[in-house]
Amino acid sequence: MPTATDPKFPTSQDLVSQIRFDTGLGKVWMHEQRMLLVHSSLFQNLRNELITTIGEQRTRGLLMRLGFHSGWRDAELARKLRPELSTANAFAAGPQLAMIKGMVNVTPVRMDFDLEEGSFYGEFLWDGAFEADLQLAFGDRSDTPVCWILTGYASGFTTFYMGRQVLFREVECQARGNHKCRIVGRPADEWDDPEELSRILQPDALAEELLSLQSQLSELQTSQHDLYDQDELAANSVGNSRRFRDAWRLLQKAAANDVSVLLQGETGVGKEIFARSLHLNSPRAEQPFVAVNCACIPPDLIESELFGVEKGAFTGAHTSRPGKFERANSGTLFLDEVVELSPRAQATLLRVLQEGELERVGGAETRKIDVRLVVATNENLEEAVTNGKFRADLFYRLNIYPVHIPALRERRDDIPLLVDHFLRKFQIQYRKKIPGISDKARQALMEYNWPGNIRELENMVERGIILTENNQLIDLDALCPALEKLESDIEIAKGGHLQKSFRHGLNKPDPVCESMLEQGFEFGEFERRLILTAMLKADGNVSQAARLLGLSRAQIAYRLEKLNYDNK
Repeated sequence: MPTATDPKFPTSQDLVSQIRFDTGLGKVWMHEQRMLLVHSSLFQNLRNELITTIGEQRTRGLLMRLGFHSGWRDAELARKLRPELSTANAFAAGPQLAMIKGMVNVTPVRMDFDLEEGSFYGEFLWDGAFEADLQLAFGDRSDTPVCWILTGYASGFTTFYMGRQVLFREVECQARGNHKCRIVGRPADEWDDPEELSRILQPDALAEELLSLQSQLSELQTSQHDLYDQDELAANSVGNSRRFRDAWRLLQKAAANDVSVLLQGETGVGKEIFARSLHLNSPRAEQPFVAVNCACIPPDLIESELFGVEKGAFTGAHTSRPGKFERANSGTLFLDEVVELSPRAQATLLRVLQEGELERVGGAETRKIDVRLVVATNENLEEAVTNGKFRADLFYRLNIYPVHIPALRERRDDIPLLVDHFLRKFQIQYRKKIPGISDKARQALMEYNWPGNIRELENMVERGIILTENNQLIDLDALCPALEKLESDIEIAKGGHLQKSFRHGLNKPDPVCESMLEQGFEFGEFERRLILTAMLKADGNVSQAARLLGLSRAQIAYRLEKLNYDNK
């Protein structure tokens, strides 16, 4: 290899001249490549966090891949800037660029190569390698070499020039106590482990492994849930309100056949429990029930997760594996948040529903599938179709049998039943004896708007059980701070003083209200007459009557239900 004393040895000036600072736009350029000036400690923080998160072996592979990519890009740049130089002289751009960038001071020890034969041997000394310096500055000495980005850089740069895979290894490292870092490079197949470079360059299949583990966990949870009997599931969706009974009746009618069911309702209303109840009341009850939340799977992996994948279909697909449809074969597949499916996944799903068959990602074999599909969403699918987010033909295919699960604020009469159920459940779990909840707490539960629905109520009761002593009623403050705020707005007279909601509303009594109170006014009767009058003026239109009263449709519907009003 040429040395600095060789008259033919190129200086680094041609490389330095390519650096340009565009402070007006906040950019740094080297030739046509954008560069960054960052604190070197950033890499140590990144390294430490990665090791904590994914382990040392995976972190080493990731950082070496980053270095390999950087070295490859610099080799492309050097070839453009030094097309007339010999390969040996052009190769000198690698160490020079590493020094220009402040990564390391490089001293060549030996380099022999023959492009025609493809032979290569390189040995270099590094002084002040940034990774070794950071390790010594922010941590203890290491038992193993730490210059992962730099060895990846050397491997990437050399692989580009040689036209074959070359792997550098750090045999001595300053972070390990050596005087300097020493690296040795050979063709990958000449090392004891010729597959190492291939493994390093192969993107980590961490996401695929996590999904596989998630699938296994889901199957274990499914098998555990299958131990539940129908009474347990029904208890989780207990209710006597008209809206709940209507939804439950629709569900039972669908259970006897294989129609696809679309469950609609807000987050937390119990859509998966409805789906599982549908499965257990169907002829497929003894077969698998598989649940998938489409919003929790990355868009580029959703197809392989649902329909399966063949080995080698994409980077990271190291083995063939079935998808959720195959796992649910002969049983029921529940797809929650179906609106989050990617356009390609929507098209594939439509074909599976129409043809009853699928092909795994990367496969050519057609597989017959017999699955009852239940889908759910908390979004309006018709609006999603209008906005172009969801396929119209798939919507019509799924909308054969829609079931709307009412929000908890639309079925307030069921709240006491649900509270009793959750009390029984959590008393067993936390080994406590709690006789119930206080009257004030019960009143607050009935007045609350329940944005989180049944799931929020369950969490509140669990919190109350935890904070309440044995044999004591659960007080309001043990349930939820939001309920305490609600209670402060309810008009309750204490010690002759009006609550602040009254004080802030009126400075003196309203004459009309004062006159009504003097005539033996009864609020319940007045409310009934006022609501019925509004319904008459609105010709039975609930929404219009709600507007006349300044209420939401849900609020007036709740009051009509209490009055047993039938406007059909």
